[in-house]
Formats: sequence, C-alpha cells, structure tokens
Amino acid sequence: MEGGGAAAVSAEKQPEAAATAASYTYWVREMTQDAAPLPVPRKLTSEDISNQGPNHIGSVWNRAGTWEEKSLNKWASDRIKELLQSVQSLEFSGGNAEISEVTRSSGDAFLVTVRNKKRVGYTYELALRVKGEWLIGSEKKKVQGYIDIEEFSFGELDDLQIQVRLSEEKDLQQEDKQRIVKDLKQFLQPVREKLNQFEQELKDR
Repeated sequence: MEGGGAAAVSAEKQPEAAATAASYTYWVREMTQDAAPLPVPRKLTSEDISNQGPNHIGSVWNRAGTWEEKSLNKWASDRIKELLQSVQSLEFSGGNAEISEVTRSSGDAFLVTVRNKKRVGYTYELALRVKGEWLIGSEKKKVQGYIDIEEFSFGELDDLQIQVRLSEEKDLQQEDKQRIVKDLKQFLQPVREKLNQFEQELKDR
C-alpha cells in the first residue's frame, strides 16, 4: 500500500513538472524571438567625418571622446634610432668617437585619448654601439664599445644615466680603459638632447 501511494503521488506530479518545463521552454523561446537584433557594422560616410567637429580628438568612431589607446611603437623605435644615429661625433683630448648603431631599442610608446584630451607616454631601454680612435702611447688605436641606457620614461630625461662598456681590448692598460670610458660618458648630453626632441615630437602627434 505504501509503495502504491508513492507511485500515485509521483504520477500526479509528472504532469505538473511537464507543464513547468514546457512553460519555461516557451518563455525562453519568446524572449529569444523578441530580443533586439545585434548591431550591424556600418562603414563611416563622409558626412559622419564632417560632423566630427573641429575640437574632436581621437578616432571618428569615438565621438564621445572616451578612453582610446593607440600604439606608437613602430614610429617611436624608428624615430629614436634616426635621432640618436644623427648625434655628431665627439672630439676628446686624446681621441674621437661616434655612435655607429642603435643595437637595441625596446619599449612601448602610446597615445591615449581620455575625455577628448590626449596624453602620450613611453618607456624604453637602449643600447648604442660606439667606435672611435684614441692615442695610446705613441700610436692611435681603434676602440669599440657600447653605451647602455637603462629604462627611462616620459618626463624622466633629466635623470637619464648611461653605462659604458668596452669591447675586449687586450692591449689596453687599465688606466687607458678608464680614460676612454670617461670620454664616452660625454655622450650623455647630446643623447639627452636628442631624446628631448623625440619627446617633444611625441607630444605633438
């Protein structure tokens, strides 16, 4: 009797459960059918561009001037190399040297538009190959080395520092190496001037 009663109760609940499932399925189907269609991409017209307004900054599609970030890495890396390789050779009391190549230029540069105002920024690390000629004893010897510039960012050029390392020069005395390193550190000022020019050009973009 007890088993039969349980079966009867289950049988009574089955139609109710089926009705609930059907009702739920119907509701989901109705919501799906009534949902708004997804927006279709539309190509901007010349009228859209002309209506952008003279004071608008950023992309045409971003009329509200909300957050928009644009990478300037390609331009920044090429421009830094171009500027630094244009640094004039330096003359020292016992020799001369020039920047022959930018061997490493790694970092990021970007332009951000926020509330219709633009902001730029960058972070870079550099390595420059230098070559020169010094009077060592009674003869001139060619010397090569590198200028390493550790990570620096927008607005930090006043604190810029460089590290000089010479290529292996077995026939140089320690005092000669120290003199050459001291001479090469004079590249700090012209390098800083070129990077200041880069920073200004970045701000003007």
